[in-house]
Amino acid sequence: TLYDNGVDVYLCAHDHHYERFAPQKPDGTPDPVRGIREFVVGTGGRSITPFLTVLPNSDVQDTTSFGVLAMRLGPGFYQWKFVATPGMPLADTGTALCH
Repeated sequence: TLYDNGVDVYLCAHDHHYERFAPQKPDGTPDPVRGIREFVVGTGGRSITPFLTVLPNSDVQDTTSFGVLAMRLGPGFYQWKFVATPGMPLADTGTALCH
């Protein structure tokens, strides 16, 4: 129902790593027009877990960095920036338009 109601971004942290997906349908297939961009940001705990499987629509995967995801929401757009703890390598940033 998130997809049917036009949601743009979905944040979760069920796995202990960082992953960003391209906009997608509920079944995980690409949808650049109406799709939901998903972020998995489980990088604030005491350990990071490896990926068991990398799904086809996954744009970024990282198991080397602790940190947080900063989001900026504006009229008609959103921006993201992964803020890694000092010395950690991940630098994922971007901007996208809302539907």
